[in-house]
Amino acid sequence: MVSSDHMAKFNGRSKAAAFFSDGILYSGVGLVAFLVVCAVWSLLSPAPPPPGFAATPFSDVESNLQKKGSAAGSGGGGEAAPTPSVTCNSDSGPDRLHDPPDRNFYDDPGLSYTIDSPAIKNWDEKRRQWLEQHPSFLAGAENRILMVTGSQATPCKNPIGDYLLLKLFKNKVDYCRRHGIDIFYNNVLLHPKMFSFWAKTPAVKAAMLAHPEAEWIWWVDSDAAITDMDFKLPLDRYKNHNMVVHGWLELIFKKKSWTSINAGVFLLRNCQWSVDLIDRWAQMGPQSPEYDEWGKILSSTFRDKIFPESDDQSGLAYLILKENEKWGAKIYVEGEYYFEGYWMDIVGTLDNITDRYTAVEMGTAALRRRHAEKVSEGYAREWEDHLKEAGHGRGSWRRPFITHFTGCQPCSGAHNEIYSGRSCVDAMQRALLFADNQVLRSYGFVHPDTIDPAVVRPLPFNHPATQN
Repeated sequence: MVSSDHMAKFNGRSKAAAFFSDGILYSGVGLVAFLVVCAVWSLLSPAPPPPGFAATPFSDVESNLQKKGSAAGSGGGGEAAPTPSVTCNSDSGPDRLHDPPDRNFYDDPGLSYTIDSPAIKNWDEKRRQWLEQHPSFLAGAENRILMVTGSQATPCKNPIGDYLLLKLFKNKVDYCRRHGIDIFYNNVLLHPKMFSFWAKTPAVKAAMLAHPEAEWIWWVDSDAAITDMDFKLPLDRYKNHNMVVHGWLELIFKKKSWTSINAGVFLLRNCQWSVDLIDRWAQMGPQSPEYDEWGKILSSTFRDKIFPESDDQSGLAYLILKENEKWGAKIYVEGEYYFEGYWMDIVGTLDNITDRYTAVEMGTAALRRRHAEKVSEGYAREWEDHLKEAGHGRGSWRRPFITHFTGCQPCSGAHNEIYSGRSCVDAMQRALLFADNQVLRSYGFVHPDTIDPAVVRPLPFNHPATQN
């Protein structure tokens, strides 16, 4: 997969804007002792989230489970209902050790993960069945996200490319760890003909099948850096949609521009609609006998398309424009914040943004308090009270969510000719250090500048009100 170099031929996209549950290890010396432990544990455990906080998209599954429980307890000549096991912590999260023997879609010999396999049918029902068999995964299912990213299988041609890809991957891992998001990094072509930017479609399809517990698959190109570690995807905003992509509706429908969206970052709901979309989208790819014809169609549809090949971005824009009734109504074109933003518009503003955030912290003791990384989201909510007037997007002093280095091609080095390779590398380093400072703060350190990634210094107590 070469997503970081997906524009190595033509660079035309440059203007388009985890976890194992903790087990409780104990040795019992009697039921009384065990119950005492449980009682103490229940007093120390955090309270469950309030009603309505944890979304329940599979209410029918929960209803089925309740019915089964009622039937088991009502007698009727069947076997007695098994006595539920006693545990100290019923909110310990998904059970990752047990996979019931009941058959499900994984036992179907006809199931294939490949992009050119027969279409998957009844995926929504198959996911529901799997969740019914694995009820410990139900809590929070509606907001569960899997990030998917990746790069090529071979070493980069650019001498600094592998280093940059490692740093960009670390950046995504940091974000996912802070927000309880699983991540899958793929570095092989899951279809040998679907090279470059087309490699994402088979990877996303395979991820959907491998993770029925995830409601959202979040594709992020390897050349994109998350530059606001606090920001959370506003999933409630997308509750009536199945896909989110950055772009501008006016450019799609009025200008008919291929740069009206950017397909390097997108959210895709794990549902039948999305399975069908991936299949339809992939029909435009290089493995398809219609590939050349799609190149002609897309070039004639988008007059500003500067290369003849069929590409993923133009293909998605085409589906929104020409097949809007089927696809467009469920695709949210996000243009109100940096769901992904062009790096040339962003990197030069990072120092000013840092200064503005520091000024807020100087006047707000709650934001200066040291805290564990695991509770960072609570402090992010505190920040929101101070960012109401910051705005979003260009001209905002709010941290940009994702900075996308389109056209830089860190792995191949075949960057867009409108800027130098040095400018790309320097900009990536600045953005990555800007993000890394947000992470390191929880560990008591900070990069003193955005030039040398190897240098850090310890933070004094009550920083930034107290300086060394």
